[in-house]
Amino acid sequence: MLDTVLFVVFPYVAVALAVAVGLLRYYKDRFSFSSQSSEFLEKRELFWGSVPWHYGVVIILIAHLLAFLFPGLWGALVADPIRLYTLEIIGLALALLTIVGMVMLIARRIQRPRVFSVTTTLDWVLLVTLLAQVVLGFWVALMFRWGSDWYIRTAVPWLRSLVLLQPDIRFITALPWIVKLHMLGGFVLVALFPFTRLVHIFTVPVTYLWRPYQVVIWNRRPGPSGRRS
Repeated sequence: MLDTVLFVVFPYVAVALAVAVGLLRYYKDRFSFSSQSSEFLEKRELFWGSVPWHYGVVIILIAHLLAFLFPGLWGALVADPIRLYTLEIIGLALALLTIVGMVMLIARRIQRPRVFSVTTTLDWVLLVTLLAQVVLGFWVALMFRWGSDWYIRTAVPWLRSLVLLQPDIRFITALPWIVKLHMLGGFVLVALFPFTRLVHIFTVPVTYLWRPYQVVIWNRRPGPSGRRS
């Protein structure tokens, strides 16, 4: 019964919430569809945290998506032990890179009073959830080896059954709870999506990875000497 609630009911509720509230927020408050960047408050620390985080998490998500969309091709790819070992090592390295980036972003918000003051409760909830999800993913990859292979035989069939509206949890009921928590974490993030800055991923996707620097010029009234203060 618990597995049915967690792995059948909750995913559908999370997706429905994300779509309904996301659309409502878009049409009611379209200008809030942004990352609400605090870059102008502190750039250097943001750079060293944001770049590792974004590159790491985007590549990891792309790998998960490719395995979901093309399980046959992915299975052929990881059938060779050398390719499997290589993917596992790259995945662990990317997870570590992502964790380091997120820790730096959290530390920046704690240490910088100006940034801390503009950080909302939902921002903290999102940051902690993202960090927990990546740490869980790293732990799963480290302790339950060859996830690149068993992922397409457990999580992928379950996710596909949800998409087809024929939920089947047989593929995941026997998995360790740490793996199940990682799977549920993905849908927790989906549920948080419409209430947080995560919505910015649907504005202009991933262009922040190569966008040019933004130059800000302050326009103030001239002082007594005629110079701008």
